[in-house]
Amino acid sequence: MKTVNANGRSYAWPKAPLVVICCDGSEPEYMERAMREGLMPNLKRVVAKGENLTGLSAMPSFTNPNNLSIATGRTPDVHGIGGNYLIDPATGQETMMNDPKWLLAPTIFSAFQKAGAKVCVVTAKDKLRLLLGNELKFEGSAICFSSEKADKANMKDNGIADVLSFVGRPLPEIYSADLSEFVFAAGVKLLARDKPDLMYLSTTDYVQHKYAPGSDGANAFYKMMDAYVGVLDEAGATLLIVADHGMKDKHKGDGSPDVLYLQDALDQNFGIGKTRVILPITDPYVVHHGALGSFAQIYLYGPAQEDVRCYIAAQSGIDLVLSKTDAAQVFGLMPERCGDLIAISGGPNSSKVIGTSASKHDLSGLDAPLRSHGGLTEQVIPFISNKKLKNLPQPLHNWDVFFVGCNCVEEA
Repeated sequence: MKTVNANGRSYAWPKAPLVVICCDGSEPEYMERAMREGLMPNLKRVVAKGENLTGLSAMPSFTNPNNLSIATGRTPDVHGIGGNYLIDPATGQETMMNDPKWLLAPTIFSAFQKAGAKVCVVTAKDKLRLLLGNELKFEGSAICFSSEKADKANMKDNGIADVLSFVGRPLPEIYSADLSEFVFAAGVKLLARDKPDLMYLSTTDYVQHKYAPGSDGANAFYKMMDAYVGVLDEAGATLLIVADHGMKDKHKGDGSPDVLYLQDALDQNFGIGKTRVILPITDPYVVHHGALGSFAQIYLYGPAQEDVRCYIAAQSGIDLVLSKTDAAQVFGLMPERCGDLIAISGGPNSSKVIGTSASKHDLSGLDAPLRSHGGLTEQVIPFISNKKLKNLPQPLHNWDVFFVGCNCVEEA
């Protein structure tokens, strides 16, 4: 049996096209509710003949760390992407982690391409495209592009041109369900035309930030998704559906965001300039969450670590505060890319999110009560397969999905 090695794991060559959907922010309840309400008949058929499981995400439960964990089959201490945003250890400057220079491990996609496979990667937001497509050679056996910049796709950089004509849809607006539908529509077309060995379809969580499970907006999204799930399943692919993270309500009873502005609190207690709070949820697309999430990095410039740790831990809504050494061990993070402390908010009975300073968060774009992620309560994700599975890794994580699709599918 032909196998491919990637980051210390061995992947059997898939017997059918392996299609993995990462439905961004898809708390398991979304699809469960939609199936119960008769809105996802294709998915209901899929789970009846396959599996309807749950797993865990990597921490922090944000987009970039988890997409790269899925793409490499490993945790952030191996691939290096521990957030969307960090302080560069080399310069001390705050920066995005969208550049492939931050990625320390090859992707499963590049490993399979080098072994002779055809691979297709379609992501909603362009922030992930360079990372997911790192080391791919666009010479006929790889395609990688984003919905966001589908009109800019070309053969040299993406392995495909004229994407809008090929998919048959207009360029979607960035803050819309259409951005994700474009991913699904492209996946259906690519599977039919190119018959790739591996395909990865990664959506955006705009809908999940805005709409709770069972709401009209959420139900419309999952009804749309179901049509594409049906086509992918009927095409004979091995289909697995996971999420990068879940999503929870993060607002008070009156609908206002439930926020601890941690930088303001630390400045008041320890002095301005003595600490710096970094929010790894920060990315170029903050309209739907205002850069408010449940995971923060805290850098110290003078105060005793234990004093600051105890102070943060005493704040209402804080779930856990760890040193970077402990956090790296517990969550599989790179200590070199962590703050001195890591704070996690929003435990089982809390809706708290963490901000920096109130003056630095523009919440004017929030047109619905805040829903967000980043904490331990957003780790639970769906793990769905259209085929029966065996010998699954335990505990099961989203970064196991390609391993499962290659190695754990029962023979028909």
